[in-house]
Amino acid sequence: MHIGITEIIIIALIVLLLFGGKKIPELMRGLGKGVKSFKDGMKEGDEEEKKDENVK
Repeated sequence: MHIGITEIIIIALIVLLLFGGKKIPELMRGLGKGVKSFKDGMKEGDEEEKKDENVK
């Protein structure tokens, strides 16, 4: 399933209507922080796996 440009525009309009223009930057900032912490956690997990492999 592919999302086209019209679907993205419709979703963006719905989000704008639901949250208003002032809340969207806060939501995006929170989403960015969440993604960053997830990536940091994944990187930390990979480092621990490598340490465990070196101990064996």
